[in-house]
Amino acid sequence: MNAVLVFPGQGSQRTGMLDDIPEVEALDRLLDAAEALTKRDLRRLQREGTPAELADTRVAQPLLYLADWAWGSVLLDVGVRPVAVAGHSLGELAALAVAGVYSVEAGLELVCERARMMADAVAGSPGSMSAVLGLDGQAVADVVHGIDGVWLANDNAPGQVVISGLREAVAEAGDALLSAGARRVVPLDVAGAFHSPVLQKAADAFSDVLDSAEFCDATFPVLQNTRPEPATEADEIRAALATQMSSPVRWTETMHSCTRYAPVTLIEAGPGSVLRGLAKRVDGINAVSIDDAGVQAVVEEVLR
Repeated sequence: MNAVLVFPGQGSQRTGMLDDIPEVEALDRLLDAAEALTKRDLRRLQREGTPAELADTRVAQPLLYLADWAWGSVLLDVGVRPVAVAGHSLGELAALAVAGVYSVEAGLELVCERARMMADAVAGSPGSMSAVLGLDGQAVADVVHGIDGVWLANDNAPGQVVISGLREAVAEAGDALLSAGARRVVPLDVAGAFHSPVLQKAADAFSDVLDSAEFCDATFPVLQNTRPEPATEADEIRAALATQMSSPVRWTETMHSCTRYAPVTLIEAGPGSVLRGLAKRVDGINAVSIDDAGVQAVVEEVLR
């Protein structure tokens, strides 16, 4: 059974997300570095932070990056050799570290800078996001195409799409989508219009940061959010990552890309089971969550 490691993004954070990870030698040192970069008590926040505190982009992103990377490292240490890796939004940066595109330390610096830029970009912004249930990505795109200030942000799975943009435009689009047959439109508790052109200036600034970062060719093929085809070349990976912040997350296409490795087990390496749930909507993928099943159960599933 082939294994594809996938790493969750912002929204999967939870209290104690680092507590159940088997001992990873570098984690304490990396937490020290993350606290120095963010000027926040991340150890306390991950142990006892409120949902609102953990949802802060500057808190959630470094903690999730470290949790994702640590779980991925554990799987590699016990002998799992993935045929590919992928990550949802922020999770892509952890996937790249696990694939050896950059060191975990360099990735942490990128994540903290990314979080700062995103938080600054949406501070005081009227942007918002909503999940659209019951319509596929093309149907949603057709509706929002005629409404200024709103875009398709995440095509997560058949029947589960997210729109993003200016608050009034997102509300208008929600009404139009319900009229077009959406089962529900659910506003998301996020800080702003992520994965939309609202973040273009921040994306351009992050691209400049990426230009000065050292990238290596990937050890395992990477399926990226903006180009969900297997890639290993450093320059190609860097270019795709540079557009990610302001572009849609093409997760449905990523899952379909995984089926090329059939029979395949998708392993969600990180907190929660959001990506496992999305994968169940795509035929040909067996999915497990390491956070739910544990390391031994996941390894047994891959070795079946």
